[in-house]
Amino acid sequence: MLKKLANICVAGALLSSSAMAQSDEMARYDRALAAGYKAQFICSGLWNGGKTLADIKADELTGIYDRVAETVPLLVEDIDMARREVRVPFTEDAPPRIAVWNSETGCTSMPIGFEQTEIRPTPAERRYFDDRTWPMGDREALSAATARPAAFRTTAEQAFQTETYGGKTSAVLIIRNGKIVAESYKKGHDLHTAQRTWSVAKSIAGTLIGYSVEQKKLNIFAPVQIPEWQRQGDPRASLTIDQLMRMSSGLVNDTAGNRTDPLYMGGASVTERATAWPLLYKPGIRFRYANNDTLLAVHAARQQHPEFDPFILFQKLGMTRTYAETDWQGHYILSSQVWTTARDLGRLGMLYLDNGSWNGETLLPENWRDYVSKPSGPQPENRAFGYGATFWLMNKSPGIPDDSFAGFGNRGQYLVIIPSLDMVIVRRGYDSSDNRFDIETFIRDVIAAGKS
Repeated sequence: MLKKLANICVAGALLSSSAMAQSDEMARYDRALAAGYKAQFICSGLWNGGKTLADIKADELTGIYDRVAETVPLLVEDIDMARREVRVPFTEDAPPRIAVWNSETGCTSMPIGFEQTEIRPTPAERRYFDDRTWPMGDREALSAATARPAAFRTTAEQAFQTETYGGKTSAVLIIRNGKIVAESYKKGHDLHTAQRTWSVAKSIAGTLIGYSVEQKKLNIFAPVQIPEWQRQGDPRASLTIDQLMRMSSGLVNDTAGNRTDPLYMGGASVTERATAWPLLYKPGIRFRYANNDTLLAVHAARQQHPEFDPFILFQKLGMTRTYAETDWQGHYILSSQVWTTARDLGRLGMLYLDNGSWNGETLLPENWRDYVSKPSGPQPENRAFGYGATFWLMNKSPGIPDDSFAGFGNRGQYLVIIPSLDMVIVRRGYDSSDNRFDIETFIRDVIAAGKS
C-alpha cells in the first residue's frame, strides 16, 4: 500500500511539474506575442500612419486583446528611426521581436528568435498625388460640396460624442455624388493619418481579386491551385476562391473569426498557418466567418496570377497612403493587416459607386459590384447582417437601402457603400469590446441628413 501511495505521489509530482513547465512556456509565448504586437503597431503607426509615439500608445496599444493587454505596457521598445525598425525585448535569452518597414508594403513582423540581418526587399516607388484634383488627389476636395453639407457636418461631428453612438471615433468621411460633404478627425489625426483597417482588409482583398479577374488572370470558380493541397487525394483541392470569399470553405474553424495570433503577432507565415486546417464540412454549404478563408483566397489568387500586387491598384486609385502588409515570407495578410486613410477608403468606395470604372479605365468586371454584394452563398445565422463575397450586406437593416454593403473591421472600422444614394460613408475608430460604435443608427442619421 505504501509503495502504491509513493507511486501515486511521484506520478502527481511529475504531472504537476509538467503542468508548471507548460504554463511557463505559454507565459513566455504570450510575452513574445505581446512584444510582436507592440513592435508591429509602433512600426506601422509611425511610418504607415504618420502618428506620434504618444498617440500610438494611447490609441493602438489600448483596448486590445486580453491575451496581451496587460503585458504590452510593460515591454520597452527600441525605435531605430534611421533604419525604420522597432525592436521589443521579451526575455533575456532570446533576440527581441523585430518589425521592419519598407515604403511599398509597410511593416513586417519577423519571426520569434529572428536575428538581425542587412537583407532588405527593394520596394517599389511610392508616389503621392496630393496636388492632383479630387478624387485622385486632395486638391479642391472640399470646394464643391453639395446637398446641404451643414446637415452632414453636424451628423459627422456627433459621431465623436460617445454618448450619441458609442465607441471612440477617430475619423468620419461622407461622400455624396463624388464630393466630400463632411469630414472630421480627432485631435492628432488629419486627412493623411492612416490606421489599420482590421477586417475591412477582407473587402480590399475582394477588390484586388476583382482587379485580377478583370485582367483575365483569374478564375474564381476553378479549383484552387494552392501548392500545399496538391497531393493526390487532398479534398481541399476542390475548393474555389469564390467559396473562400464567401466564408463557406467548410474548413475547421477553431475559434470565432478563426483567430490568427501566431500570424498577426508571432511572426508566423500564411503558408505555415492558413493552409494547415482540414475540411470539416462540404464546401459551399455552411457560413463561418474566418480570417483563414480570406488569407487562402489571396494565396490561391497569387498561384493563378503571380503578378498580383495591391500596390499597383492603390496607385491607380490615388490610394497613395495605403499599405498592404505581408508576413516575413512575402505573403499578403489581407485578412486584417492593411493601413489606410479615411480618404483612401472613400476612394475605394467610389470605385464601387462607379461600378468598377476609374478615370475612364475599367478596373473591376462590370458585374463585380453585384457579385460581392449579393447573398448567393450560405448566410450567417442569427446575425443582423448578411454576407456577400468579402463584404457584409445591410439588406436587413431597417431604414437603410437594400443595396447597401460594407466592409466591417475590428475596433470600429467601417466602409459603407450605398449605390442608390451615390453615397460612401467611412467611420474609423479605436473602439473596445465593451464600447462599440452603433453603425446602423449612424448610417440612418446620415441618410436623414441628406433629406433635411
